[in-house]
Amino acid sequence: MDPKKIRNVAIIAHVDHGKTTLVDGLLKQSNTFRDNQAEMSQDLIMDSGDQERERGITITAKITAVQHDDYHINIIDTPGHADFGGEVERTLNMADGCLLIVDAQEGPMPQTKFVLTKALALNLKPIVVINKIDKPGSRVSEVEDELADLFLELAVHEDQLHYPVYYAIGRAGKAWTSMPDDPEADGDLSVLFEGIINDVPAPSVEPDLPFQMLVTALSWDSFQGKYAVGRISRGSITTGTPVVVCKKDGTFAKAKVDRIYNHQGLAKIETQNAIAGDIVSVTGMGDVQIGETIADPDKPEALPVLEVEAPTLKIYLGPNTSPFKGKEAEFSTSRQIADRLKKELETNIGLLVEQDGIGFLVSGRGELHLSVLIETMRREGFEFEVGRPQVVTREENGKTMEPLEEVIIEVGAEQVGSVQAELGQRRAILKDQFTTNKGVTKLIYEMPTRTLLGLRNTLMTATKGTAILNSLVMGYQELGAALSQQRPGVLIAFQTGNTTAYALQTVEERGVCFVGPATQVYAGQIIGLNTRSDDMEINVAKEKHLTNMRSSSSDGVVQLTPPIIFSLEQCLDFLESDELLEVTPQNLRLRKRELDPGKRKRAKSNA
Repeated sequence: MDPKKIRNVAIIAHVDHGKTTLVDGLLKQSNTFRDNQAEMSQDLIMDSGDQERERGITITAKITAVQHDDYHINIIDTPGHADFGGEVERTLNMADGCLLIVDAQEGPMPQTKFVLTKALALNLKPIVVINKIDKPGSRVSEVEDELADLFLELAVHEDQLHYPVYYAIGRAGKAWTSMPDDPEADGDLSVLFEGIINDVPAPSVEPDLPFQMLVTALSWDSFQGKYAVGRISRGSITTGTPVVVCKKDGTFAKAKVDRIYNHQGLAKIETQNAIAGDIVSVTGMGDVQIGETIADPDKPEALPVLEVEAPTLKIYLGPNTSPFKGKEAEFSTSRQIADRLKKELETNIGLLVEQDGIGFLVSGRGELHLSVLIETMRREGFEFEVGRPQVVTREENGKTMEPLEEVIIEVGAEQVGSVQAELGQRRAILKDQFTTNKGVTKLIYEMPTRTLLGLRNTLMTATKGTAILNSLVMGYQELGAALSQQRPGVLIAFQTGNTTAYALQTVEERGVCFVGPATQVYAGQIIGLNTRSDDMEINVAKEKHLTNMRSSSSDGVVQLTPPIIFSLEQCLDFLESDELLEVTPQNLRLRKRELDPGKRKRAKSNA
């Protein structure tokens, strides 16, 4: 294969702007699949993970490839959520150009700015695709102006201010070089294929020098074990060739290329050799890690190690200490959790793990980043407990600094007051406010990450699920004063046992219930939200005593309000510093850190 016939392009965008749907169209219209293959009738083909399909987002970057005429196009589908920015950062270095997908209604959003900053810093050639032009709220000309301003702000050099623009309906697999008069007319993505070939440069490589490849991703299967994935930056490689792995600590490990695979659609196609500029998967590298370099033994030179943004949130994760430990999971010991986190660190480069007593402090890029890891471990049969998310601070010139975020909230005009009231309590600074031509009010705030915790769920409740919130870390500022508790006190189970409908009536009188009847609870477990600011203990396992004198109506059916069941993210947002979340494959249980009521009261009085 001639390196001039290779194109490496990354698909970048804000969450839900249509990246993965557009990749679906490119795969289907490149004749990658047979007409009778199942993928031809699927949506979100690249989102293969269970959580990706359930949440409707891309979590891990994926590599695919298509053929167009005699060109080999490697496509890197990246996540759109800021929490998975590490996935974007580690994979963009394999590309020479990028398709920047922007929603025709929403326009550039916080993550659009983040991914474009990274792409332009790596000198990738941008191609803008204004997607979803058939939306009723589409505002193409305004979005074009907003994009021009964004490029003017972020461009590293003047050439980046000149970029081609395409107009697309990704869901229908159609694209145009100019705004169509009739978006409903027949069309396809051929102009986008031609744009990639003509506008994205061929890889700038040195095919005649000794082999060198930076490991950018890892994958596994039961057939070949570990695959090292990366773009060959110089030279070529052949099956059976001896190589060295340049480790992060400066040492070298000898290895031999076992097998080489190109990417084609969703499959890996075995090949005997590969050339500079191509993205390949290689086996036989032993314990290779992301960021290490595979090189020729005669010239073992390491490429620069991948640098990613620092984590902004940390959370305690340790073995379960509740009375129900070991009853609902296969893996529960500190050693088993440590082994699983060590394995996660191999591929999740945005994550940091430190020992903290019998547990661990796990640092990530946001609540979603951490909750995806928690949910993944839960589904794999682990049980553990986690604490309240906390911000990761750093020291600068003797001062403690905390991350600062730009927060953009879109909401109907009638809900603006409740949003502003909530943000005011959290000491957010309003930087801009305007109403779009569709009557939606956009509020732009600056606020510390620390005060952002739990805001999304609070706004969803206050605005009846209509608010749209996006945020992006924009820098650091000096650590501010602590916020007061944002929610009332909790109702706590007084003793271990099964809840009864009779006892839960008392809970409903005091506040909101989190458990239903005939549910096993333990002393110290949180079973509801109090209407007052203080915590209250209630015996929810109490049964009604029988007496000799009973009225005809005394044993009537008890009518209870259905309990509120929190999602994992809602549980994490709910926690205060003296509380934990017990996570098992079967249940999520909120609890007090100290289960004994006497010790809990003493700890509170000493605080």
